[in-house]
Amino acid sequence: MAELLGIVCLILISALFAMSEISIAAARKIKLKIMMDEGHHGAEQVLKLQAQPGAFFAMIQIALNAIAILGGILGEQAITESVSYYISLFYQGPLLGQVSFVISFVIITSLFILFADLLPKRIAMIMPEAVGVRVVGLMNAVTIAFKPMVLFFNGVTNLLLKLFGLPTERKDEVTTEEIVAMMDAGAKSGSLQAQEYQLIGNVLELECRTLPMAMTTRESIVFLDIDDDSSVISQKILGNPHNQFLVCDGHLDKLIGFVDTKQILKQLLRGEAIHLNEQIIEKEIFYLPETLTLSEALNAFKSASEQFAVVVNEYALTVGLVTIKDLMSSFMGDLVTFYDEEQIVQRDNESWLVDGATPIVDLCRVIDWQEPPEANQYETVAGFLIYRLKRLPKRADHIICNGFKFEAIDIKGVRVEQLLVSRVNGGAAEL
Repeated sequence: MAELLGIVCLILISALFAMSEISIAAARKIKLKIMMDEGHHGAEQVLKLQAQPGAFFAMIQIALNAIAILGGILGEQAITESVSYYISLFYQGPLLGQVSFVISFVIITSLFILFADLLPKRIAMIMPEAVGVRVVGLMNAVTIAFKPMVLFFNGVTNLLLKLFGLPTERKDEVTTEEIVAMMDAGAKSGSLQAQEYQLIGNVLELECRTLPMAMTTRESIVFLDIDDDSSVISQKILGNPHNQFLVCDGHLDKLIGFVDTKQILKQLLRGEAIHLNEQIIEKEIFYLPETLTLSEALNAFKSASEQFAVVVNEYALTVGLVTIKDLMSSFMGDLVTFYDEEQIVQRDNESWLVDGATPIVDLCRVIDWQEPPEANQYETVAGFLIYRLKRLPKRADHIICNGFKFEAIDIKGVRVEQLLVSRVNGGAAEL
């Protein structure tokens, strides 16, 4: 009976060490930091142990191996005689001792595998943080108690790791891929709402998107010419109610400055004809290079405290105009909808009308399409069509790629204004 009680105690102790090993190794750093902020002292201890786990794992292995050896010794003494007695009722041959030993070994090993290994490790894997914060104090105390042996084995392990050129400490670096994986898991489990999932995804894409994906392109910019008369200026303002207008001398590459529509309104309220004089023209224009990412552009706007910027290329030519509203829309997505700027309109379950200037990543998200081939060669849906055709498209030109048909349905000059994107049967040949 004493030996049986000893085996039960050894199984329980081994289960405790197995749970401790898995829970502390599997505990998520982010969740531990949240628990630490909520006042869980054990969470801070687990984080410290994860940062320098060498001594802890050395202690665990020492303890588990010692328990396994003691379990074998006690197991043989505890049940081999009983097993031999029951087998002798059916068999009394020369192999009785060996058969009894093998059966005793299988029974003891099975008990340890099930109750000292598999079951506690499964529990620790299911809730690693909860288990970790409860056992970390006891594990630290045991590590101190076994300190001489721990220092020896941990030192030898560190020496071997250095000889093989491997790190001796754990480095936690959260990558974008890991964040995306956590987002996907949260969205599937329902803990992350669809709007939250979309918003976080858009924010992560700010480093991948460049200004041309959010700006108003050159041909769409409405500007005032310094020589425009009062009636022309009035028509432009009435047709395009913006807060500011660029002022140019003939074309966009000869910018003079910009004017606030409030200044023009003051002239009208005084009964004067609209006149673009130096008193109302602000000549300090905020410029941004087209190579900036949206994240860099947001930081630039924050530093400059401006509402809009003129986007220029490497030849100092104006290629577009971007506002704070444009940048906000780029990552707010459908959470803030500007109906006059809707770029993707769903016709039915299988087709969409898409503005040519729509970023390809936005279309991929809407139609649930994997990343298109060679995505670094273009930014917009129109750019994708041109790249695949290897020429400027004409009306009704189309391509088929990865189960979708892209057809140009509205062309103005060399600009693809609108495309029809539709899902096609798997048998359609790709172009």
